[in-house]
Amino acid sequence: MTAINLDAALATINEHWQPRRVTSVNDYDVKIAKIQGEFIWHAHPETDELFLVLSGELTLQLRDGDVVLGPNDVYVVPKGVEHCPKADVETAIVMFEIQGTVNTGDAGGDRTAELQEL
Repeated sequence: MTAINLDAALATINEHWQPRRVTSVNDYDVKIAKIQGEFIWHAHPETDELFLVLSGELTLQLRDGDVVLGPNDVYVVPKGVEHCPKADVETAIVMFEIQGTVNTGDAGGDRTAELQEL
């Protein structure tokens, strides 16, 4: 096993909203992504979703109010809670999710990305 530098890993990503698996822990994937703009409203009926902001600012739009995260902030969207991530500036994030979790959750559609390895 070798250590993974997240800054170096993020430097290999050129597209927004295209998560990459960094590693796995038990039955969970640790993913990174660069995001900018607004994603789609969706939920993950079977799993919570952890977001950690590395740089930039992430707004998690929720039906009952927004949660704004800056660098080093963490938030867990509980399973089944509809949310829509948004970033006005390019933002680097880490996500921690059960393996097989689709980025668009129950919404599907053309924003669904096949999970890629680093």
